[in-house]
Amino acid sequence: MESHFLPDTPLEDPTDDRLGFTTLARSLAEAVSNPATDDCMIFALYGDWGSGKSTCVNFVLHFLEKKPREQKPFVVRFNPWWFSGRGELLEHFFREFSAALGKEPKFRKVVQVLGELLEVASVIPEPTGSLRLWGRTAGHYLQRMAGRKEAWLVRKEIRDNLLRQDHRILVVIDDVDRLSAEEMRSLFRVIKAVADFPKTSYLLAFDRKVVVKALDNLQGLPGEAYLEKIVQVPFDLSLPDRSALRRLFLERLNTVLGDTPSDLFDRNNWGNVFWDGIDHFLKTMRSVKRLVNALSTTYPSVRGEVNGVDFVAVDTIRVFHPRIYQLIWKNPDMFTGQSEPRTSGTMEEIKAFHDKWLEETSEEDREAVKKLLTGLFPKVEAVFGGTSYTGEYKSIWRKQCRVCSPEVFPVYFRFAVPQGDISRAELQTILALGENPKAFGDKLVQLCTQHRPDGSTRVSAFLERMGDSVEIDTPKEHIPTILAALYDVGDELLVPEDEGRGLASLDNDVRIGWVTSQLLKRYETPEERFRLLREVFSRGRALSMIVRQVNGFLSHYERQGGATAPEDEYIVKEEHLPELKKVALGRIKQAAEEDRLLESPRLASILYRWSEWENPRSPRKWVSKVIASDEGLADLLKGFLSRIYSHTIGDRVKRVEHHVNPKDLEPFADVDSLAARCKTLLEESPSWLRDDRKLAVEKLLGDWDPRSRQGNSENMRA
Repeated sequence: MESHFLPDTPLEDPTDDRLGFTTLARSLAEAVSNPATDDCMIFALYGDWGSGKSTCVNFVLHFLEKKPREQKPFVVRFNPWWFSGRGELLEHFFREFSAALGKEPKFRKVVQVLGELLEVASVIPEPTGSLRLWGRTAGHYLQRMAGRKEAWLVRKEIRDNLLRQDHRILVVIDDVDRLSAEEMRSLFRVIKAVADFPKTSYLLAFDRKVVVKALDNLQGLPGEAYLEKIVQVPFDLSLPDRSALRRLFLERLNTVLGDTPSDLFDRNNWGNVFWDGIDHFLKTMRSVKRLVNALSTTYPSVRGEVNGVDFVAVDTIRVFHPRIYQLIWKNPDMFTGQSEPRTSGTMEEIKAFHDKWLEETSEEDREAVKKLLTGLFPKVEAVFGGTSYTGEYKSIWRKQCRVCSPEVFPVYFRFAVPQGDISRAELQTILALGENPKAFGDKLVQLCTQHRPDGSTRVSAFLERMGDSVEIDTPKEHIPTILAALYDVGDELLVPEDEGRGLASLDNDVRIGWVTSQLLKRYETPEERFRLLREVFSRGRALSMIVRQVNGFLSHYERQGGATAPEDEYIVKEEHLPELKKVALGRIKQAAEEDRLLESPRLASILYRWSEWENPRSPRKWVSKVIASDEGLADLLKGFLSRIYSHTIGDRVKRVEHHVNPKDLEPFADVDSLAARCKTLLEESPSWLRDDRKLAVEKLLGDWDPRSRQGNSENMRA
């Protein structure tokens, strides 16, 4: 992980220079070491925050160190930011200055005299936290603390001692622009009024705009004019070459994105996203470091769970425009999913929402942010006049782990797979069991016992994710064994926790059907698919799933107009349907003969298919045999027990209502007779009549009562 990060520390060796600071640093080193005067000289290096001033200063010191001894100045480094907010800036300056000079015997006399000046500085009161040592006040305290010496004598003794030295002193002061405005003013007063010693040079590094603002109106002068009175030799650090910054960023990004699955990083899309938005923010070395370090921290935990291009774009917004990032996070409905119709009222509300944040974005960054978000979110693209996308793209976005997918969206903001969901790594681990149908089936049953925070099981999450990625993560040779497992344990996966909560919701039987279709599409011809299905259905134990899948094929042909529809719209050909229906009917009759049919989920639907595919007498005869006992009657009613979910304004959770619709039972038994027996059962209340058995009996009586609401049996018949 360490190699992924770019420490936000300045470079020291010019051989590491990637941004072209070396030439300026060498010129600046020559200037400060040969000023051609014994007077105090003040050099300044101007540059924006994060532009690399400290790196350039370090390079200057590197070149000074390489000079011959007679040309090399004695360097004193003073970082005022270390003492910011602690007051007595002048005292700290002289202490650091004296400590540095004290390391060289030739400056011993200078240090002794500086000690006298330091004693003066230590007692001068300064209510603002910084010392003001000039004019009459300075003279008074200097005279008092220096005994018989007057102020000008103290300064003269320092000057005389420094003039006798062979070497110049270079005081390097970096991070000036990190000080408060008052501390910046005090620092420049110190340099100008007190510490302007001969054979002494200063190299100051700061953001000119920040300092000019702080110095404004000092001694009645504009900040620009005051600064010009202080600095004799200014140098401007131009912004680094953008191409060099790009190269560095992309090199580091390649390291961060290592092992990203190729299907989750579209290179063409990356080119558009980078040039349209991300590159705009890579203006300084610091901005490159910020983004690289942010990605180095957040991406590894979600690698393989998110689209690599989308994640870099989203993290760019997080680093450089956190307000908009929070806006996206807190308003997923305004960003994810397909486009709304342009004429709808909802579209007008969405457009007003997006117009507002765009207007509030700085003009400098507005276009880049807009391009990033329109590239990330099709709904936003449509708002600003781009392409509109319909709901058919949702499965594609989910498969590609795009941030615009409502299901994947949370991963981008939690930096982890939501609790209970299936990660890509876990998906691949489970699919690796696909060569063994028993191991794969057992794992599905295990997932069915593990619950997510919303109460659904993890098998529902697995089936949805598997359906989106079968082309990528499922070897073709494993498809027969995976289908065999699905249609062997499939009925065990039809649990109430995963039942739909409305007409548009999905149950696990729908999810298994979707996975089946996606797997079968890996085969090129309907004949191959038919042979595989016939084999799977002939051996599988999941009767409800087998019956449902065959009925789905039949219904699809009916809806599409039979053989008149294009052949590529069908999993199998119409000529294959009689054989598949025959196999499914045989499995129903076999289960009935072996007394297993009553245990099947979706029993009512199975009986309706039996009646349609053979004749009404056969299922009625079987029902008559089952209800010969009271226990059999209760179990039959369990098979017709349905759930209806509702939610009102005052409810914190969804309500569940159970029903046994008498009309659903009419094709198979005399409902009046069944109701009479149920009434007797409730009166006698045998010990075995409990849980779903008792509930089913009660609901038949309740729904059989003419005063009660009668349900519609059409859904059950479908």
